[in-house]
Amino acid sequence: MSEIEVRPAKPSDYDAIKAVVDEWWGAPVQGGLTRLFLDHFHNTSFVVYAHGHLVAFLVGFLSQGQRDLAYIHYVGVAPTFRRSGVGRELYRRFFSLVHSAGRTRVAAITSPRNTRSIAFHTAMGFRVSEPIADYDGPGADRVYFDRLIDE
Repeated sequence: MSEIEVRPAKPSDYDAIKAVVDEWWGAPVQGGLTRLFLDHFHNTSFVVYAHGHLVAFLVGFLSQGQRDLAYIHYVGVAPTFRRSGVGRELYRRFFSLVHSAGRTRVAAITSPRNTRSIAFHTAMGFRVSEPIADYDGPGADRVYFDRLIDE
């Protein structure tokens, strides 16, 4: 693991993320992760590089509307690094960072069809809602994840 670097994201990481996100998801999702997220929230986001190549990232931020909440907007792990612990490490670092900023809850959403994400969040201790109809517009149902953090 000495060739793996986990670090806070920088705005310049955006192009590497954009280049892989659709492939890693197996669907066109890059439109939901625009450059502004790393321009404005890089200090609450993380990237993982192995041998100089991006292998995982987490883009999150502190909610401005709910002062106890932090939100995970996008997470991606290269297929060859799934089940390696990299995703858990990204979440652990995010929890620690946002807890030190006074946040006590972390939230995220996904499609009800994203069973991998639902299983991961359940294993990470998140409460998982029933699908919320039309959460992101007509036909765009979502599952809401919520977890207390106490680090």
